[in-house]
Formats: sequence, structure tokens, C-alpha cells
Amino acid sequence: MIKRTLTIVLVIQALLGCSDDANTALKTTSNYQQLADHYFNQSLALDPISATYVGRSEFNGKFGQPLSEAFLKQRHLLNSNLLKDLKAIDTTTLDQQQQIGHAMLSYSADQALVAEMFPSYMMPLNQFYNSIFTMVQLAQNGSAQPFNSEQDYVNWFSRVEGFIRWLADAEVRMQQGIANKVVLPRVLVERMIPQLEVHLVEDINDSLFYAPLNVLPKTLSDNQKQQLTKEYQQLLTDKLIPALSKFHHFIAGDYLAASRNSDGYWDLPNGRQWYQYLANMHTTTTMSVEEIHLLGLQEVARILKEMDQVRVQVGFNGDLKAFLAHLSSDEQFFFGSEQELIQAYLDKKKDIDAVVGDYFSVMPKAEYVIKPVEAYRQKSAAGASYMSPAVDGSRPGVFYINTYNLQAQPKWGVTTLSIHEAAPGHHFQIAIKQELENVAEFQKFSSYTAFSEGWALYTEHLGIEMGLFNDPYQYFGKLSDEMLRAMRLVVDTGLHAKGWSREQAIAYMLDNSAMAETDVTAEVERYMAIPGQALSYKVGQLKIIELRHRAETALAEKFDIKEFHAQVLLSGALPMQVLESKIDNWIELKK
Repeated sequence: MIKRTLTIVLVIQALLGCSDDANTALKTTSNYQQLADHYFNQSLALDPISATYVGRSEFNGKFGQPLSEAFLKQRHLLNSNLLKDLKAIDTTTLDQQQQIGHAMLSYSADQALVAEMFPSYMMPLNQFYNSIFTMVQLAQNGSAQPFNSEQDYVNWFSRVEGFIRWLADAEVRMQQGIANKVVLPRVLVERMIPQLEVHLVEDINDSLFYAPLNVLPKTLSDNQKQQLTKEYQQLLTDKLIPALSKFHHFIAGDYLAASRNSDGYWDLPNGRQWYQYLANMHTTTTMSVEEIHLLGLQEVARILKEMDQVRVQVGFNGDLKAFLAHLSSDEQFFFGSEQELIQAYLDKKKDIDAVVGDYFSVMPKAEYVIKPVEAYRQKSAAGASYMSPAVDGSRPGVFYINTYNLQAQPKWGVTTLSIHEAAPGHHFQIAIKQELENVAEFQKFSSYTAFSEGWALYTEHLGIEMGLFNDPYQYFGKLSDEMLRAMRLVVDTGLHAKGWSREQAIAYMLDNSAMAETDVTAEVERYMAIPGQALSYKVGQLKIIELRHRAETALAEKFDIKEFHAQVLLSGALPMQVLESKIDNWIELKK
């Protein structure tokens, strides 16, 4: 709100349309908008693949060089200049959404500058997430990368050239990591080797990167098709496959030999401080690692009690450990085929669609579809995941189900996974964020894990009110997924701050859940690869639940669940402290 002193002079100026305060406010607002737009555009220029995912086609021919010294310098200047310029803006002249955006930008820039203390560029990929996976996904028909015109193919060829340069840069940075003892755990490197071997094909038609030539547009002439085919085949044969082969040789040779026997960041140079930063960055809190670990132990104990209540409710003869073993092994709890599994999720989608409108006044325009995870990444992919829809509406969101191991996809997990990954979880939050019209562009695409994953886990909690967990086994599925997020607090901090081994972490999760061992192993190795990320789910969920209880207590009969959800969702993904400030302001206004 703009504060004006009501003097005769200012009244006259206002009547004349030339108030100094008004002009200053307009100028400040304009400065903020220009600054936000500049930051967003520069960020996309530095990360052109992200630009493709947000629908900025002018970057489709670029890969970026995020491991180069030039990139690191540009990123530093972008964030340091942003922070300086933000401090010069009078935030009292901004409207609420702009103030929220200002707080988001300040937080992000500050965190990015702190991150420069740690050499993450020396470990630029792992078995769970890497640019090779991303490029393979982009090469597939229906991905964010378009293949509708000759120029689209020219763009793709150029992006592949940039990817080839990145592979060379990655090897250099990982050699630097070897010299500085900043390397991945051995087991993760062993997981990467077969992932790379997939690309060492004798016939380029068998390459996962060959896919664009299988969807050449009918609008192209025969000459255009022949020329594009020849050019891309040559690129694959002469450059890409040899580059992947060279990188595979490095990973399977020198890098594997230099990889570490320890499983957590505690064993890296400055590793404990590095991990504390990652824990705070992912949760957007200032919680200590020890606080997070203790919170996890408390939540695990609480959820175990609730699980035992389900055991009693269904009349199972045996203790909780036997009940968990029964649920994870009895044939009645598992699907007989991939088709049966996918159909169960399609049916559940209908159940959720029938009731979700009672709890939300705002819902995404974009739809979502349900698909099995592609074969090439099944072994290392999570049990389920979500990919956002195209910004322009040309592609729906995708709810991926991993069908690699049917024993890792029990029937009692269908409801909770559907809520979390699709509606009203990730699909609602991400699609609504992208569709916002009254915020700066960066706000539509910024992401904070604690918010996005906290929201998705909160919606599992909301599913109880929605009547989606009336079946005790489906409710157990909800508890099982919540237990996973609670165990993550214990295991992630255990691995990276307390010196736990991979085997110790696996044993802890098997002892406290009904999860399949293959699923547990993939989870633990994921935490080893991306420290701190797994902490964000439970911390974010508990904060959103806390804010809802605060609002319900303060507003009593004035509290509206639909309005609360709108307040949470209609500014995009926020750091927890910014969300808390927004909800507190809303409560005061409602009073």
C-alpha cells in the first residue's frame, strides 16, 4: 500500500495527476517488474533446457555450459547484482504479489551465493538425475523439445552439439573432483555404468537418441527428410556415440577407481557444513540437522502406532512386524500385470475427480495423463513421479508409474500415490502455478522443494477429509507413504551427518515399513545422490498443516478451506518463511 500524507499540496498534485509519491510508486513498481523480468530472462539464457520446459522456444537450439568458468562467473554476477538491486527497492510501494515475488527473489539470490562455497560442479551427475537422462527424454516424441519443422531439427542438432561439449566438460570437472577428493560413492558409480552402456550401440538405429528420425514431419519434403536424416546420422555416428563411449570409459575406469567407500557427505571436504546448507536450502528453513533427525524419529514412532491400529482394525493375527511382512508379500495385495496396475490408477483418478471440487475453488485448466515409466530408466526411477504440462497447453501433465517391479507397487498404495503425484498434489500445485496471470514470469516457474513436496504430502493428509481413505488398507497406504517421508528425515541425516552406511540405512527402512527391498535400495541410493532433498517433504507438510491449524484457530467460523487452499496456491511455490508471512497477513485481513 502507498502511504500518502494528506496535505493540501499533495491533494492538488493528485488531482492534477502528478503526485510525487504516486510517480515514485509507479517508478519503483516498474523497476521491480523490469528487474524480475531481467532476472528470469538471464536465468533462462544460462539454463536453456529449463527455458524449453517453460515454453521459451528461442532457446531450443542451446544446451548451455553450466560447468564452465564463464558460466559460474555469470551466475555469480547475476545473483549478486540482483540482491543489490532488490535492496534498493521500496517494497511498501509494491502490491502483495510483488512483495511476495521480491521476497522470493531475495531468498533465491542469497541462497545461490551461499551455494558457491561448495564445489557441486565437481559432481555434475549421478545415477538418479543427470543431463544424459534429460537429453534422452527430450529426444522422445511428445517431450518438451518440439520436432514439428525443419528448424526444430536444426535446433535439436545444435543442442546435441552442446551436450557433447558438456560431456567433455563433465569429465574435466570430475577429474578435478578426483584431485580434490570430491567424488561420488562407489555404489552410485556402479549404478551409472550400465546406464551409460545402453548408449554404446553398434547400430545407430538402436540408439535412444535416434528417436527424432522416427517422427519426421509429413510436411517436410523428401529432400528435406533425406538431408536431415543424413546430417543427424552422421552426428550420432561421428560425434555423439563416440563422446558417450569416451565418457563411459572414464566412468568405468578412472572414476570408479577413485570413487569413495563412504556413503554420506560427512566424508567430503567441508562435508558436514555442505550438508547443513543443503538441508536448509531444500527445506527453506534454518533447522539444524540434529533437529531434523529428532523430528524424524518422533514421526516414525507416531506413524508406527497408527499402523498398529490398522492392524487391529482389519483383525490381523500377529504383531506389526508380521503385518508389514504380510502386506509386502501376500499375492492379494499386488497386481498381476502392468495393464492391471495402470488401470487401477485410471479408476482412482475418477474417484478423486468426483470429490476434489468440494475442497478447491481454483483448479488447473491443464489435464494430466497416466503413463508407465519408459523402459530405459525404469531400474533407477522412483516408484512414481510427475512431469508438468506444457505452458501453452499443447501437452498435458504426466503421472508416471514405475512398472519395473510389480512387487514394489502394492494395491494399497494406489490412492495415496494418486493424490500425491497428480490431484490435488503435484498436478494442482504445478499446473496452477504455471497458469497464474497476475505474477511475474519467474514466479510461475520457480520451485522450492519444501513447498511443492510439502504440498503434495499435505494433500495426502487432506485425502482423509475427502473420504478417499475409508478402506483401511488404502489408509495404511497413506500411512506407509507418510512413513517413507518420516524415515527420510532419519536416514538422510543419518547418512550425511551421522556416518550411517548404505546398509544401515536400508536396514532401518526395512524394519519400519512394508516397502520392497528393491524400492528401499533405490530410495537410499537416491538420498546418497541428492542430499537434503528428501527432507523437504515432511518439513514442508508439517509447516502447511501448522499454518492451516493457525488459520482455523484464529478465524473459527470465518475459516474457509477452499479459500485457504487458494491462498497457498495462488502465488506459486514459496519458501516456507514467505508462505508463513502470506498466511499470517491473510488471517489478519480476514479478522
